[in-house]
Amino acid sequence: MVWLLVLIAVALAVVMPRYGLAAAMRSHRAAIARERTENALKHLLRQATDGHSASFQSLKGELGLSDRVLLTLTERLEDEGLIHADGTHLRLTTEGERVALHVLRAHRLWEVYLAEELGMPLDRVHVEAERHEHRLSPQQVDRLSAAMGHPNVDPHGDPIPGSDGVAPQPQGTALSSWPLSTPARIVHLEDEPPLAYAQLTAEGLKLGQVVRVIERTPSRIVLSDGVNEHRLAPMLAANVHVAAASKEAPVPLEGVIPLSALPSGASADIVALDPSFRGFARRRLLDLGFTPGVRIRSELQPFTGDPRAYRLRGTTIALRREQSDRVLVKTPAAEAGH
Repeated sequence: MVWLLVLIAVALAVVMPRYGLAAAMRSHRAAIARERTENALKHLLRQATDGHSASFQSLKGELGLSDRVLLTLTERLEDEGLIHADGTHLRLTTEGERVALHVLRAHRLWEVYLAEELGMPLDRVHVEAERHEHRLSPQQVDRLSAAMGHPNVDPHGDPIPGSDGVAPQPQGTALSSWPLSTPARIVHLEDEPPLAYAQLTAEGLKLGQVVRVIERTPSRIVLSDGVNEHRLAPMLAANVHVAAASKEAPVPLEGVIPLSALPSGASADIVALDPSFRGFARRRLLDLGFTPGVRIRSELQPFTGDPRAYRLRGTTIALRREQSDRVLVKTPAAEAGH
């Protein structure tokens, strides 16, 4: 009798419509199908945006599927009215483009959330966003965008499609084509392939940085940001897009240090927040009074070194090193020396 009850319980666990093993397997297969569908549509959208024609072979290289599985997938997408096959070429239908733009919007908004709200390193946000982009409904994406103030670009400078399905055109000119000695502001760092992006960030390049091309040869492009020089191979430089630098006066670099470098007991005046410091963390510091011209004092450093206390506007505030690194200050002694 006991064994019979056990067998019945096992059978129910397997076949229950909503919670059994069979239901879990159906849900897993549906998730895989949705991910393959959306990745395929995203590839076709990217190819069209770049002015290239997508094909069965380019899609195979992107998804890494066998010919048989990929043929089944493309036939299903065409039956569902998401793509149109023209010989060896594939293109999105209007409905297919709508779905692809939704996935792209979810991906780039999630990158903003990870980088600016959670503080995740930029070299990790792309892969992490790809794990979440297929799980969000249009309503969830709208709420995510609203919660972050409807950002226009992701942390790499890529434009974020709007809820109306309109994809803004990418801005900027490839650095490899920018004229010599002309100030330019970095507006986009291509995050694919990841290895190329890692090389750019290792060079210290970031969005908002103002640079000048001071040398261009067939083998290298040399940039200067006024303090450091950066040497890039032409193919790598093509992944950097720039626009004309703003006429606003840049933050003076001479005598300016990060707040984290201010000795214990010393005072300084806040010059600016690092332009690349965005999102909730930046808004929080501004709300706390970390604005240009405010005098700030570094309190005694704790034994652990982090967080550290600072006093401004009559209030003592503790900041972690990663936050105080983004606050730029100048000591009265540095100002008196000029």
